[in-house]
Amino acid sequence: MPENGAMRGQATIMHLDLDAFFASVEQRDKPSLRGKPVIVGGLGPRGVVSTASYEARVFGVRSAMRMVEARSRCPHAAFLAGRFAAYRATSSAVMARLRQLSPLVESLSLDEAFVDLAAEPADDSLDVREMRQIGERVRADVASITGGLTASVGLASSKLLAKIASEINKPDGLYLVEPGSEQDLLAPMPVSVIPGIGPATSERLRRVGVLSVAELRRVSLEELQRLVGAAHGQSLYDLARAVDPRPVVAEREAKSVSVEDTFEADITDRAHLSAVVNQLSRLVAARLRKSGMSGRTVTLKVRHHDFATNTRSATFAGPTDDPQVLSRMASTLLSEIDASDGLRLVGVGVSGLADWVQQDLFTEPTPLAETVAAPEPATTTVRTWAPGMDVTHDDLGPGWVWGSGRGLVTVRFETRYSSPGPVHTLDASDPALRPGTVEP
Repeated sequence: MPENGAMRGQATIMHLDLDAFFASVEQRDKPSLRGKPVIVGGLGPRGVVSTASYEARVFGVRSAMRMVEARSRCPHAAFLAGRFAAYRATSSAVMARLRQLSPLVESLSLDEAFVDLAAEPADDSLDVREMRQIGERVRADVASITGGLTASVGLASSKLLAKIASEINKPDGLYLVEPGSEQDLLAPMPVSVIPGIGPATSERLRRVGVLSVAELRRVSLEELQRLVGAAHGQSLYDLARAVDPRPVVAEREAKSVSVEDTFEADITDRAHLSAVVNQLSRLVAARLRKSGMSGRTVTLKVRHHDFATNTRSATFAGPTDDPQVLSRMASTLLSEIDASDGLRLVGVGVSGLADWVQQDLFTEPTPLAETVAAPEPATTTVRTWAPGMDVTHDDLGPGWVWGSGRGLVTVRFETRYSSPGPVHTLDASDPALRPGTVEP
């Protein structure tokens, strides 16, 4: 096993990325949506896209896009609020399979992970053919255990190259960077493939005639540091030469819960950033509630156009898992950030975790999804029906919510294992209709 800081001579780092993950889970579980555009995210007027299926991407829909723009680009898509429990269950099955390969699995998110395939001394001698076989076997296993989801896999001697490799034959592909070919692979690629080179840095490099990685290599370290700063310049100088000794770090017990988004283009619009922060706060709240936890400290993380990273934090008197409370605080922290030059990443996290919640006695918990509550008698509990959520009906069986409003809820009755099912519009207060459970 290579020591920390040592470069490898074999392609023993794997990067696995589940393709269009949230949308793919929805298509798997909803037969009527297979092969059709699906967009998952915040459905309110300030919502943003979390994931778009490849059918929706054809119309230019992408993550972090405002939902109103996504609707204008692809109005015929299925717009769903998302089902975190289903995504987490599927992710857990995939990560468990990866841990069978190696004790060193670094989970970056629900749909993405690095695996050190040389974590055991006996694995140091794996050759290129064996590495490809491992990669293809993992992809086949992922499809089997997830009910047909696809994964893109990259294999290389470093994290940088493994992640780049996983994009080359995406979706549903594998690419192995043979040892010794790393610099040749990088040379013709645009400089934006290098971590830390966003639109602003790309523009600075373009002004001095640098568009490709090969051209970046011709810039001296001193000139690069003058252009983008000492630390950033050194990093880009090394990465352009495929020098990336970062080890795969195994997961540790979580001391915080956080979600972040990296944008394809720097965002300066304050309303757009606020919408992103609102959605991230709701995702964090969902994770807290799923694990039965709450937290006292909210942290906002931002990465600027020049790759400088800043955080702002605030602490409540008691722990909370309320999405509105978390979003309000994160938005306040955002107001303290100068985003005039653009932000390329925003993250929201909660720490100071506890297994109890200090609720305000004069407020009710906020629903996790932006949904329309159906009017019901004052003596019953008001229920919400979010588009995409699992439901079951005593007579019609299991299905999912297509939409709701004005006291009605439209449900398509089908499951992962059925054919596309019929659609029924019901009274939202129908006692035979209730929330369903995630299929195993």
